[in-house]
Amino acid sequence: MSRTVAITGATGFIGRHLAAALISRGVGVRAIIRPGSRHQAPQGTTIVHASLEAPALRDAFAGADAVVHLAGVVSAVDARAFAAVNVEGTRAVAAAAQQTGARLVHVSSLAAAGPASAASPHREDDPPHPITPYGASKLESERIVKNTPNLRWLIMRPGVVYGPADRGVFPLFQAAQRGVLPLVGRPDAAYTFIHVSDLVGTIVAAVDKTNASGIVFAGHATPATAMDVLIAIQAATGRAARIVPIPMPVTHAAAIVCNAVGQMLRRPMPLNVWRYAELAAEGFVCRVDRMRDELGVTASVDLREGMARTAAWYRDAGWLTR
Repeated sequence: MSRTVAITGATGFIGRHLAAALISRGVGVRAIIRPGSRHQAPQGTTIVHASLEAPALRDAFAGADAVVHLAGVVSAVDARAFAAVNVEGTRAVAAAAQQTGARLVHVSSLAAAGPASAASPHREDDPPHPITPYGASKLESERIVKNTPNLRWLIMRPGVVYGPADRGVFPLFQAAQRGVLPLVGRPDAAYTFIHVSDLVGTIVAAVDKTNASGIVFAGHATPATAMDVLIAIQAATGRAARIVPIPMPVTHAAAIVCNAVGQMLRRPMPLNVWRYAELAAEGFVCRVDRMRDELGVTASVDLREGMARTAAWYRDAGWLTR
């Protein structure tokens, strides 16, 4: 295991879990935090304030054995915001890692590969076809990493990540407590999910196995539909919430309205035309053979157990009532 690991995005959902896991293994962790950030660094890390620019990152990475690049934008009101952070930020990270000799584990997204059904899941070597600006920005960030001379790298593409402290899935738990769960999207679409503990274990393995390289999908081997997710949340909350299917035309109309509101307020909305494109797709499913064969990791937390753990954390944190 590397002695010192620098993490960009260390104050985020995944970054906090990763920092804690590395520290528990006796690894020194540098939390790379942008200047002026109000987010508190994970406990036990060495805080380094640095912008996503190569000169600042070069100093921040100096002496680190590995860099895990998690910092990025997942929602925005225009495509330029994705490019500015996900593309140009990665360009700076890759350059700084190359200059300092640190190995780079770049955490991308299954969105870079594009849609694929459960019947025909993506393999890492399949031609990518992202359908959103976010996915396109992640794919371009991967190309930058691969094309940086003399850089040692591994690219990880997780599916949908969830777990304790996740704000993305939290509104569904709130809805379950209110007694109604909306079923949004195609009923036949399936998705690759991964509990954050399994993703962290996969990232740690990627850091540890210094000879591993290439692109690796990360996810649980069993795909899940939107209905599977809602049923797991029902069980986790102990509430017999009524599941209400939302017709796709209604979702499309709502996406257009939310898109306009988001543009007017210059604030990302939970639903927009890009999110609708994902919901209307056949699904986002990948094979995880390489995760097992190259990194020696198999996701062990299934959806039902993962949602139960997530609900328990929400209750303990006071996000949900008991």
